[in-house]
Amino acid sequence: MKSHFSLEKRIALITGASRGIGEAIAAGFADHGAHCLLVSRKMDSLEKAVDRIRRQGGRADALTCNLGDLAQVDALAQKIKADYGCLDILVNNAATNPYFGLMEGIDAGRWDKTFDVNLKGPFFMIQKTLTLLSASGRGSIINVSSVNGIRPPVNQGVYSITKAGIIAMTKGLAKELASRKIRVNALLPGLTQTRFSRTLTENDDLLSEACAAIPMARQAQPLEMAGAALFLASDAASYTTGTAIVCDGGMLA
Repeated sequence: MKSHFSLEKRIALITGASRGIGEAIAAGFADHGAHCLLVSRKMDSLEKAVDRIRRQGGRADALTCNLGDLAQVDALAQKIKADYGCLDILVNNAATNPYFGLMEGIDAGRWDKTFDVNLKGPFFMIQKTLTLLSASGRGSIINVSSVNGIRPPVNQGVYSITKAGIIAMTKGLAKELASRKIRVNALLPGLTQTRFSRTLTENDDLLSEACAAIPMARQAQPLEMAGAALFLASDAASYTTGTAIVCDGGMLA
């Protein structure tokens, strides 16, 4: 059974991989044999993440891309085809949340940025890499959504809309791509200690309130999301597609 979790001889692309959940997933994949392509907007932070993986004996490269810029998404897909020739696993993890407040107060600029990075970017990343994933014969797409996509909290409504969209996109693509031997699943993290969530995690009152709604009474660490992602990427999940795996300490139970 151990071999079912092996990612040997597979190329994995992980967006938003310079830190947090994305880096943890990349490190977990590399630890199980994958050659990981870490993607983020800034090269300096990516190189540090790649170096950490390489020092642990893993294979990793750094590639820059702004998911909100479709020209850059297309260029990235072309580079992967030219430099690596194949792609087995795609993890759409990059996300942004430039607005924290009631939905009625958001302006068009921050609305567009949220949707461009969180929903439009992942969709077109899939579209542009589809030929490579199909050629793999065992393609796996993992879209990182959020528990917010199921239960939107106050002051995170617009972000939650994009994460609900990710779940719907996942289920729709799972049906469309099954005949091409591509599995499509979603990972829904709960409250996780990352730079992205520091508005909550670095405020003692907000963190205490959030943890009170979690049966395990704590926030997760990024590494605690890597196991579910490894399952979805590997042959252990060969009959799993169109699902949304929740890792939230029991919050939605």
